[in-house]
Amino acid sequence: MGTAEVGPTVSRAVRGIRVDVVNTRPDIDTEQVLRRADAVIGLVERYQPWRVRHLRRDLARILVQRFACRGAYFPNERTCLLELTFMVNPAFTDAQVAATLVHEGMHARLDRFCERFGVPPFPHRRARHERICRRAELEWGLAVPDGDAVVRRALESLALDDEEVAPVVDWREAERRVARVDREAPG
Repeated sequence: MGTAEVGPTVSRAVRGIRVDVVNTRPDIDTEQVLRRADAVIGLVERYQPWRVRHLRRDLARILVQRFACRGAYFPNERTCLLELTFMVNPAFTDAQVAATLVHEGMHARLDRFCERFGVPPFPHRRARHERICRRAELEWGLAVPDGDAVVRRALESLALDDEEVAPVVDWREAERRVARVDREAPG
């Protein structure tokens, strides 16, 4: 599954990383999304600078748009997706949003590693990949101030069995649910 951009796109370089925002929600300020992207990348740059260096090498861009989960990585496009409403939700700290960036960035790192060394993709090992990415989140949560919620979520995920840590998602149903929420949103 790849990204399907709908609506106008605003593109900016944020701390050396291309960030594209596809804002289909009139109740969300695109500039607020870009400020959050700057804060999140800046936080990672401060507490785990090597991760930002990896992001700059491993990703073509960060895409912010509506989606059915907090984040995703699209290997064919080398794109890290961060969900639009998640990015502006004040209930989530910068550390929590950054944890999603770290997680998806680790997927990109694994993908680039496999590509570089000729290791074939291993979709049958999705749970293994997911646990590697959750461990990156855990390391992030332990490194950053205000990382308790990140640590808790990572530890809970790492305790899940393979089918739960890397579930198969019905993306059509997820998209229908997102569309329903957007229809009911103000504005």
